[in-house]
Amino acid sequence: MSVRTFRASVLTLAIASVAALGIAQPASAAGDNYVALGDSYSSGVGAGSYTSESGDCKRSTNAYPYLWRNANAPSSFAFVACSGATTSSVSSGQLGALSSSTTLVSVTAGGNDVGFADVMQTCVLQSEAACVSRVNTAVSATQNSLPGRLDSLYAGIRSRAPQAHVVVLGYPRFYKLSGTCIAGLTETERGAINNASDVLNGVLAKRAADAGFTYSSVVDEFTGHELCSGDAWIHSVSIPVTNSYHPKAVGQSNGYLPAFNSAA
Repeated sequence: MSVRTFRASVLTLAIASVAALGIAQPASAAGDNYVALGDSYSSGVGAGSYTSESGDCKRSTNAYPYLWRNANAPSSFAFVACSGATTSSVSSGQLGALSSSTTLVSVTAGGNDVGFADVMQTCVLQSEAACVSRVNTAVSATQNSLPGRLDSLYAGIRSRAPQAHVVVLGYPRFYKLSGTCIAGLTETERGAINNASDVLNGVLAKRAADAGFTYSSVVDEFTGHELCSGDAWIHSVSIPVTNSYHPKAVGQSNGYLPAFNSAA
């Protein structure tokens, strides 16, 4: 056998072996038809670089759905998440992006249903007692009314995208307790807000599991990067005010994107 023939044979064998292992094949994401649903945590409020077409929905090119699209080149990509969305507005205004050919869906929803913005406004502007009372009201809504709303949303997603792998993402804890903040909310207020986030995430995880969806927490990713940590990936009270208590660009890229990657 000549050297040239030997090299050709080895090359052919190597190519066949790599193909058999799947190493030479394109990533499976290349065949995905991906739809990103949800509220401001999915649209990327606080991350800047908003697309002109998204208007008040504030869809950011720094948001995790856009970053995942850039890294994985799916066959199709529909980014319809919108700032301020609730479970009902996702159902009524975003599910049209889904179809029987959709293979991957991400969604964040639930925080606005229980009055996330009003909770934080109350806690920033009013007394500790008023803050804790408002948080407790939100926790009650999370436990009592939100599960049914999530069930309705998830059923709508499954009906329109029966073959899709659906990833439900949670919300970060906002505060590192006993952290570096010397002003602002009290430790009691911060602890109550963190507890409310834990309750919300627990409900999301349970309803997602019951729907046959995959739940992905972001708490671990944001641990050490909460407000009062000294390296926050979340905006505190900010200008513009809409950025307040939303992930920065680094929170999307280093927090939400890895959490989605691990489940997608």
